[in-house]
Amino acid sequence: MSAMEPRSLPNTPVSLKGFTLVEVMVAMVIGMIGLIVMMQVFSAAEGQRRATTGTGDAQSNGAMALYALQRDIRQGGYGFNALNVLGCPLTLPAPASRTLAQLGPVLVNPPTADVPAGDANTDTLLVTFGNNEGPPEGDVITAVNGSLIAVGAANNYLVNQWVIAAPSAPLNGCALTLAPVTAVAAPNVTVASSGAVDGGTLFNLGGNPRILAYAVRAGNLTVCDYRLADCGAACTVAGTCSASWVPIANNIVSLRAEYGHASTAVSGVDSWDKTTPVNASQATLACLWARTTALRIAIVARNSQVDRDQITAAAPTWAGSGSAATNIDLSARANWQNYRYKVFETVVPLRNLPWMSACT
Repeated sequence: MSAMEPRSLPNTPVSLKGFTLVEVMVAMVIGMIGLIVMMQVFSAAEGQRRATTGTGDAQSNGAMALYALQRDIRQGGYGFNALNVLGCPLTLPAPASRTLAQLGPVLVNPPTADVPAGDANTDTLLVTFGNNEGPPEGDVITAVNGSLIAVGAANNYLVNQWVIAAPSAPLNGCALTLAPVTAVAAPNVTVASSGAVDGGTLFNLGGNPRILAYAVRAGNLTVCDYRLADCGAACTVAGTCSASWVPIANNIVSLRAEYGHASTAVSGVDSWDKTTPVNASQATLACLWARTTALRIAIVARNSQVDRDQITAAAPTWAGSGSAATNIDLSARANWQNYRYKVFETVVPLRNLPWMSACT
């Protein structure tokens, strides 16, 4: 065969000439179906992961919030658990420089001037306790000479500790002042502007008494310390609060609380309500506080992931459910049913109150 003669190619089998249009289209359809299936599986797995992660966050946030509240409420009343101080208005020094409506171990929904309201359909708390190791019933004041207050155990006091001077017994019109100790020279403790009277009682709340306001704000459990800021003036009318209100747990959408009251000194808790003790007689008011020996609370934590479908048909319930004032109401947020929720609830004994003398 010469070099110029064209080569003859063998016949190409029909099966090696490529795919037909129909075969390509069928393959594309099969591939698309497979892709859709994979995307559906991925979407379901991702949704399950998000739900699981969000639920874990809700468990952690709710447990943290409940622990913080329990820890402080259990201390409520420590250092001033005596009938002659409970229910009296308390004037605070700077930076608060205000008078709280009344002194108690824990107040549910105190006046909004003391604790500005939180998110809609939530409760607020005001918890007070000291940290001194002295006698919780206080020391009897044997003499008062200006700012010099004579007590039987002056060595129990240190400079820069905070004290409250109270009358000897529950007194109508009582007014207390939280004031610092500036000097100690037995038998005298130097306290300016304390309001102390001869025969009264001096209560030592230690170097770091706590007056803590709790509220749910913008979906977070927040706390403000009256020893560091004026918590009552830290929020605007629109509900925006300053940095004095510190978030301690995220995605907390409800806080509910009720007092446990005893109808007599020996009956134990036999009723629950939100009614803060109040009475025209200071002696009766003090006894009402003495018979308020427990607090039950509920914290509602929300899953951080919103679902495209409504997955919560009704608001959760707790032991205090039964009235509009105590029910958990989440309807303030339009899409509240697109979230999952977890309720944490407990009963906290106000353990410092039973130490006092019983009231009839």
